[in-house]
Amino acid sequence: MNRNASFPTPPGRIPFAPRARTLCVLALAALLAFGLCRPGPAAAVRLKDIASFGGVRANDLVGYGLVVGLSGTGDKQGADFTIQSMVNMLEKVGVGVDSSNLKPKNVAAVMVTAKMRVSERPGSRIDVTVSSLGDATSLLGGVLLLTPLKGVDGKVYALAQGPLTLGGFSVQGQAATAQKNITTVGRIPNGAVVERAVPFEYNQQDGLTLHMNDADFSTTDQVVRKINDALFGDYAHARDISTIEMKVPEQFKGNLVPLMASLENLDVSPESRARVVVDEKTGTVVLGRNVRLSRVAVAHGSLQIVVTDGANVSQPGAFSPGQTVATPTTNVGVKEQNHRLVMVEGATLQEMIDGLNALGATPRDLISILRTLKSAGALHADLEVI
Repeated sequence: MNRNASFPTPPGRIPFAPRARTLCVLALAALLAFGLCRPGPAAAVRLKDIASFGGVRANDLVGYGLVVGLSGTGDKQGADFTIQSMVNMLEKVGVGVDSSNLKPKNVAAVMVTAKMRVSERPGSRIDVTVSSLGDATSLLGGVLLLTPLKGVDGKVYALAQGPLTLGGFSVQGQAATAQKNITTVGRIPNGAVVERAVPFEYNQQDGLTLHMNDADFSTTDQVVRKINDALFGDYAHARDISTIEMKVPEQFKGNLVPLMASLENLDVSPESRARVVVDEKTGTVVLGRNVRLSRVAVAHGSLQIVVTDGANVSQPGAFSPGQTVATPTTNVGVKEQNHRLVMVEGATLQEMIDGLNALGATPRDLISILRTLKSAGALHADLEVI
């Protein structure tokens, strides 16, 4: 499931004697530790927080199973696939049944998913998530029957079974219903036993690949220089804007854990493009520290129109031949705010915020202002709406 490029050993390298190699490893580890202990810049983060290493990943597993023992909250009578699964399950244990006599109200068909790390070995346990596939109303109190979990290659890598844990409940009566959280999805901690390992040996690699979380040339180049400085050699190079390939030093071949433990804690000061993120659903606006505004004049006002409908009742006099008539009425109110022009310029993020706050805009208004500033070319940042 994992592909990793290998790098040939450069020609002309002098092989280390066993004692010299041991001394070199100790000296390199001490120098790396010394470099890691030195205080980094205020904005520095660890390499492990902004990048991932090739080969250190999780593989998705999925399976189809049955949850039994429900208190009448399982699939309804019309769930044909649930009934068929019950028939197949009972036949495997030597019980012959007529599908027309089965009532699956205490049984639910479910999909079982899990993530299996590449380092898992047969006998280790992993967590599984169980999700209702039919129209069951709750999986509370259910037990998952033995379910094989397969990978994308169709092979079985784990077996799941056990009682479910839910983070909510659902109670229903004749005239009222009470529910907390979702009751059709549950988890089984350590609910699956790994039966097959991923055919990959991490320590046997001659080269490593680093994938940067954010694509940025400056950050990638900085990481390359940090790695080469720490290893005292030209071991790493950038393949593209977010991928770094690295040769494994001779002294760490066959034992990559000490090397990875040192590299993942290197201090890096990540750079990124200026960005403004807007969530229109909630009115949330987040501005990055590199966002800048050119000098611009802004006036922002809002137009509010309120339409109110009502009804007047015309009541005829007593004993008159008239009828009671309802007459609709509509009131329209218009309110428009008038703000003066405000000069806004943001050399720093604080100055920009102070200038926008001077307009007296709400978060919803701020979204419109930022869009207009972007259209006018005064906002020097990527505007992302989610």
